[in-house]
Amino acid sequence: MNKLQIITTLLVFIFLTNCKNSETMKYKVGQEWNYKTRKGEENSTLKILKIEEYPKHGKVIHISIGGLKVGNPDVEKGFANEFTHIPISEIALDKSVTKLKNEKVKLPDSIDGYSYWKKEFDQGIAGIFSISVYEIVDLMEESIITRNGVIE
Repeated sequence: MNKLQIITTLLVFIFLTNCKNSETMKYKVGQEWNYKTRKGEENSTLKILKIEEYPKHGKVIHISIGGLKVGNPDVEKGFANEFTHIPISEIALDKSVTKLKNEKVKLPDSIDGYSYWKKEFDQGIAGIFSISVYEIVDLMEESIITRNGVIE
């Protein structure tokens, strides 16, 4: 093999490898997933809002969760039905999702809470969830009800 053939072969290999990786990427912005839910929230789904890569944290996937029944004494009827922004690790999301429901759904023009999270994250104050979505919903509900970590 001459030098030109070797270079051509390497470039084709790199191209095919990159194409394969982008095609096999599991999560994409706009997807809606079913996940392991809490009892009574079986119709709840999550949506992929944004995907970012950070050197220390790896892939951070920003999701919203709808179809919830989260106790919240500050809203009408005493229950909230969604969380608009949850930053979660890819590993934790992998352990939570069960089936892709929709490949592409309409997303909001902006992500409620993202700007605040990003500012706090960049300062080292905020982090990402590394527990299952089910556990996140439980933890958030407990926080809301007991007012732990709630800024007034």
